[in-house]
Amino acid sequence: MEKVQFELEIPIHASPNMLYQYISSPSNLQEWFADKVNSRGKVFSFVWEDTEELAELITKKAGERIRWKWLESGDDESFFEIRIQVDPLTKDVSLIVTDFADDEDEVEESKQLWENQIDELRQTIGA
Repeated sequence: MEKVQFELEIPIHASPNMLYQYISSPSNLQEWFADKVNSRGKVFSFVWEDTEELAELITKKAGERIRWKWLESGDDESFFEIRIQVDPLTKDVSLIVTDFADDEDEVEESKQLWENQIDELRQTIGA
């Protein structure tokens, strides 16, 4: 079954440099994204309650974006990426989240999960 890619753009009032710290370091990800985050080399362990998910760091561009692939997703093309976008005119900052849902029915639920996580990030950094 082919997964469905979706993208969310969420405005956030924070400096790109600070945001990058919160999307790239395990200790900062632990403050808003998962209950516990560890990394061993390129493999990150994300724990929610009693569930551990492993993801491989695919791409990291300092100050700009980070992309992981869930190890359990195997050979499919899916990944999840958090990108920082700054509007060249207004200097407004947004987080662009790209992720995949198992099917069309799960897209809205997945988007809602991300919006909740980003709300948690906003509270964490006071944005």
